Amino acid sequence: MTVRLVGGLLLAVRTIYCSPRARTGKGRGKKGSGLYPELAAFRISDGCSPNVQEESARQVALLPVTLARQELARRGLDLDEKAVHRITVGLGVQMLATRTRDLLRFRNGDFPAGKEWADKRIAVQIDGGRVRTRTVVKKSRVGKKRKRRKCRIEWREPKLVILHALDERGRMDEKTRPVIDGTLRGPDALAELVAFHLHRMGAAEAREVVFVADGARWIWSRVDWIAKRASVKPERVWQVLDWCHAVHHLSVALEATRLDASERKKRLGELRGLLKRGGTEQLLLQLRALQPLVRDADRFERELRYFERHAEAGRLRYGVFRYRRQPMGSGAVESAIRRVINLRLKGNGIYWTADNAEAVIQLRSALLGGRWDEALTHTRESVARDRRTDWHWIPPTDLAQLNAPEEDDEESPQTLRHHYQTSRAA
Repeated sequence: MTVRLVGGLLLAVRTIYCSPRARTGKGRGKKGSGLYPELAAFRISDGCSPNVQEESARQVALLPVTLARQELARRGLDLDEKAVHRITVGLGVQMLATRTRDLLRFRNGDFPAGKEWADKRIAVQIDGGRVRTRTVVKKSRVGKKRKRRKCRIEWREPKLVILHALDERGRMDEKTRPVIDGTLRGPDALAELVAFHLHRMGAAEAREVVFVADGARWIWSRVDWIAKRASVKPERVWQVLDWCHAVHHLSVALEATRLDASERKKRLGELRGLLKRGGTEQLLLQLRALQPLVRDADRFERELRYFERHAEAGRLRYGVFRYRRQPMGSGAVESAIRRVINLRLKGNGIYWTADNAEAVIQLRSALLGGRWDEALTHTRESVARDRRTDWHWIPPTDLAQLNAPEEDDEESPQTLRHHYQTSRAA
């Protein structure tokens, strides 16, 4: 074996290999099914020392591969771009495999509950971003060496969650570190991730757990399942509709009427004040009173149903939320999407395979959440026992039976884009 050290030195090492128990005699089996015990004792995997793997992954999580390679070269680690990419994705895949193993243990009831957030107030904020992915649909050979690949480019929505403790003012507690995680596997995968993190951080013993998000149905239809799976008592769970999204929907409802601009502005101020004080019933009455002035009935009815649905679920009690010092906006997850996804994975001419994108999201979430050392140590301990990375996540049966929509079918792509722009401006 060839082992690379952080100073750039290459060592040729002769070591033993322990084959898997179910050896068939037809090759070495799947990657990771065997083990180099002497290298595993030093946390060496894929021909790299732990320091090489960590330095490469940290730089790629922060910078594009070209710039990451330059920074590594300044530190004496001269690697080509393919090597930097391979080492980094290797660590990301190991982290994802470790997370999947932990999820399966949690699903089977074998993962112990934590104590870090016991007797604290916790906020859970969920949202989705956008990443452009590349999928190879056809391969063809041109000449002897060149290969041509036909790819399908499409936008994917990585689901992201941030969990953090709250201080007495209802803001993120600066004395604790948040937990950031995300996935491209859809809303069911994210729901189980949220339940898993709540369980391992000790949310079952927390004073209250506040869910804050926009109006997407794929989020709110899974909150009860998440709380039940994480053993959080229903009376300790609070649901809050993001304030900026609620005000925006008020303006959209008024735009569907025949009122002029000055009158709409005046009405918006009045309705906004009612909403802020928690006067949900009066708000709905005033909206229904505007029905004779409606010029776009479908649009107005859609917005009216939006407020009726969230009012019935208790997500518009902003007067109570302010009194209890609970967060009313989802600014933390909006910031996390910008920092984790937009500043690294999104840009002109940037395309990702789904596996590579998820690996970088995992690395960058651990780094920006301040839990890099914790995640790295846990991953290395797990990989030292089991090097397999081909772990596949399957949705839980009870979650798949919810038949909850992935997207909010009442919001058009134009409206969602406007949400995104207005939240950034705010």
